[in-house]
Amino acid sequence: MSGKSLLKRLDWLTVFIYLALLTIGWVNIYSSTFIETDSSIFDFGTLHGKQLFFIGVSFVTIIILLALDAGFYERFSSLLYVIAMVMLLGLFPFGKTIAGATSWYDLGFFNLQPSELAKVATALALAKYLSDIQTDIKRRKDQWYAFLVLLIPAVLIIPQPDPGSALVFFAMAFVIFREGLPLYYLGIVLLAILIFITTLMFGTIWVGITLTLLIVLFLLLKKKTFKVPIFPLVSVVVVAILFSLSVNFVFNNVFEQRHRDRFSLWLRLEKDPAKLEKIRKTIGYNTYQSEKAIESGGFFGKGFLEGTRTKGDFVPEQHTDYIFSTVGEEWGFVGTTTVVLLFTILLLRLVYLAERQKNPFSRMYGYGVISILFVHYFINIGMVIGILPTIGIPLPFFSYGGSGLLFFTILLFIMLRLDSNRLKEGF
Repeated sequence: MSGKSLLKRLDWLTVFIYLALLTIGWVNIYSSTFIETDSSIFDFGTLHGKQLFFIGVSFVTIIILLALDAGFYERFSSLLYVIAMVMLLGLFPFGKTIAGATSWYDLGFFNLQPSELAKVATALALAKYLSDIQTDIKRRKDQWYAFLVLLIPAVLIIPQPDPGSALVFFAMAFVIFREGLPLYYLGIVLLAILIFITTLMFGTIWVGITLTLLIVLFLLLKKKTFKVPIFPLVSVVVVAILFSLSVNFVFNNVFEQRHRDRFSLWLRLEKDPAKLEKIRKTIGYNTYQSEKAIESGGFFGKGFLEGTRTKGDFVPEQHTDYIFSTVGEEWGFVGTTTVVLLFTILLLRLVYLAERQKNPFSRMYGYGVISILFVHYFINIGMVIGILPTIGIPLPFFSYGGSGLLFFTILLFIMLRLDSNRLKEGF
């Protein structure tokens, strides 16, 4: 495909949204890191200067990604996955520890986070495997192999510890559901999450009583037809109660204290007001200050560089995971709504692009991109406004960070390259 033809077939709406998010994100990084002594926006010694440099690197990377043949990504997806897994393993002996997590390689001028590369590689590898087997993923063996592709990077990332990134890989299970995985798997996962949360809040006894009553009620309603066998239902209740019994052990003996504190704050598990307030001022300090910053912005915000909480450094590391609070304080409800709408339109557009692919690999990779971007977007904004626990996950194209920006860009523009080639035979 010629360069002119490629540019003509590129989805420019997605490119425009990408550039809009990139621009708004950089403006807010500038605002959250600005000090009066800064001499120039091109000062690469500053955080906003470094981010501007990586924006430039991302643009160069986009040119390379679009120049490569679309079939390249499918052919070399397995190799890229192996390289990414080796890099994750290498963190254990060679990784650099930042903020308690050994998640980076120190390259001198740049800290590389291989989990970001692993997200791209896993989305490609999963699409490759599912497209190769050419089935509707009904065979148990195919299901286990597909989940294994997601499980390997997650298992390597959890001990860093980086549970937020690990969660992203599990979210890519959505791709497998899109390709025909039975929905009862999703029901099992949702039931496990519900039991975990309700056990922490109310205890195993109440969970067991509630489950038993629900099954009895279900059987009474089905008594006339009696189409539902009793044994499977009883088995589900027994397994659910056993799982509930394990929750407190896992919570108290497997989770670290900081993780327990975050759940205690989120679910209000601590009944002692004094202890709850202490947790709020330590573990929940970032979220508390973030909420206050957003609240203070009102409808139109305080204006660019006018955020008093932003300028006063009330929110620690505001330019990274909590960048959305800068938007809330300085641009108000109008600014935050604009950002939410841009992300929503981007995700809906990617669904449209994925569904129009003729090549199964391209479609499956598209849904991998959607899964990764959605879980980042949803969890980051959720934790910044206090409705989800803090797990340390950046806002795509927005939060400060060279690795994150570069690999989110790679993730998106591989999809755009595949889409631009969709009418070619095999794609």
